[in-house]
Amino acid sequence: MKPHLRIGTRGSALALWQAEWVKTRLEALWPELQVELVPIRTSGDTIQEVSLSTLGGKGLFVKEIEEALLAGTVDLAVHSVKDLPGDFPEGLTLSAVPEREDARDVLITRNGETLAELPSGTRVGTSSLRRQALLLHLHPGLRIEMLRGNVDTRIRKQREGIVDATVLAAAGLKRLGITPAHSHVLDERVFLPAIGQGALGIETRANDEDVLSLVTPLNHAASAMAINAERAFLRHMGGSCRTPLAAKGTVTDTRVHLTALIASPDGKTLIRGEQEGPHNAVEQIGGSLAERLLAQGGAEIMEELQRSENLKRDT
Repeated sequence: MKPHLRIGTRGSALALWQAEWVKTRLEALWPELQVELVPIRTSGDTIQEVSLSTLGGKGLFVKEIEEALLAGTVDLAVHSVKDLPGDFPEGLTLSAVPEREDARDVLITRNGETLAELPSGTRVGTSSLRRQALLLHLHPGLRIEMLRGNVDTRIRKQREGIVDATVLAAAGLKRLGITPAHSHVLDERVFLPAIGQGALGIETRANDEDVLSLVTPLNHAASAMAINAERAFLRHMGGSCRTPLAAKGTVTDTRVHLTALIASPDGKTLIRGEQEGPHNAVEQIGGSLAERLLAQGGAEIMEELQRSENLKRDT
């Protein structure tokens, strides 16, 4: 067994909390093990004034950490699964998914209004195309403002009046012990979460059997099954941060149920579906649902998004 383990992580308060959570559990499982956190600044952390869809997607939050993992300067990485692209670089793998936290979103407003109660013209801050699409689908009168930054930054900007409201992940708020004064948890049956939201992913080198043996006990089977179904949907859709996609897997004793959607960024078109199957068929569940949504109009949304991206690059 390795006597010393280095965890690569982003340097935000939430990322450090998540890495520390994994560190504490590894040290409890393996008392002889010494675990060190190695904060790594990613491109997504460095560039804050541009939307993720413009920058090139969610991989910007993991690229430098994965490079360190491949180079051997860290032994594993702890990510928010929702930040992970559909595919891993060759040589890396998702080795464990601990038990998932609350996957829902939280609406934070000035005076405690619900989403339906917000007046038309209310400025809602978010950098997520999924949240933008769902907000506009449910409330077309809202004004969406690009808002990036860590959890504290986004809450502060909303409190200072830069925006009137914002939407954040319930899991991040809970992990940091933050309870905003005026907030409402959004029903995930209507406001479908991001793929992997609320879950931590432990990434390792695929051939590092020593580290794999150390982190495997942290895996929560039901959470991992749900996440794998959601990520199969993501891969088969060919989506990224540029695509308003959402999915949520639910696991029972014998079945995996997946609900997913694709939407146009303006919220005018939203295509939703469900699929389920046995535990050993998560790849097929995600793939089959993706094919169905693409056939029902999702392919046209993807093509229009690609045309928009090409036009931006040309100009």
